[in-house]
Amino acid sequence: MFHSPLAKGSQVLSLALMAVLALMIWAAAPDVAQAYDAPELLPQEYTNVIDLGRFLTVSEEQQLDRQLTEFERRTGWKLRVLTQVDQTPGRAVKGFWGLNDHSVMLVADSRGRNLLNFSVGDDVYPLLSRNFWIELQARYGNQFYVREQGYDQSILSAAATVMQCLEQGGCLVVPGLPQEQWVLTLLTSLVGGLVFGFAGHPRREGEVFAWRWALILTPLWGMLFFSFGILPVITRTTDWLPIVRNCAGFLGGAVAAYLIPSPRRMGDRPV
Repeated sequence: MFHSPLAKGSQVLSLALMAVLALMIWAAAPDVAQAYDAPELLPQEYTNVIDLGRFLTVSEEQQLDRQLTEFERRTGWKLRVLTQVDQTPGRAVKGFWGLNDHSVMLVADSRGRNLLNFSVGDDVYPLLSRNFWIELQARYGNQFYVREQGYDQSILSAAATVMQCLEQGGCLVVPGLPQEQWVLTLLTSLVGGLVFGFAGHPRREGEVFAWRWALILTPLWGMLFFSFGILPVITRTTDWLPIVRNCAGFLGGAVAAYLIPSPRRMGDRPV
């Protein structure tokens, strides 16, 4: 069968492009095999903190190492901290630290979107659920927090929170109420108040407040106010000021929505 030079040239070009593409994919792929188990990266002397990423100062690393030793002696829980950038000891840390079901390893890796990752033993989950670890990662490992506070404060704050919650027998949520989270609860309280106020618009002659409609819409405004406005506050802090502010936001939204004239109320006005 006869093949034209043009067809042969196209085949050669296609094979060359495929070869270049395969080479680029191979070069860009992370060297998983080499980073999977690298015991040579471990320190010669035992330590609770392996700072390969150099995210901590010398004094911070030494102080954290002492805190983790005292924490393990006092509670029996084992918390270890590993930081990394380009290289990681991989599986070797498990044998180095003797990690088991009673252990937590905090891994700080600046290559990902979130700085923090956690390897959690099975005995820890009854005290600190998976939602706790997701919230902890989102609060202290996000790019905005790391950019404002630094790598070291992100690691130290997360480690301190884990020690606090394990020492007190567990936490349903991450303790503390950040400013941005409180603002979100305030907004949901305000929206809940708006729904409550609109639901209370009078719909009958001589009616002052439509309690029936307000009760019908309780699942909506109640979820916004209680579930998203109050519950996140009382489970994270004992401070009453955010609760008072959220209640004031709910009442303010309800009054504002109630005072806004509805089409029915405007139609009832005498001409």
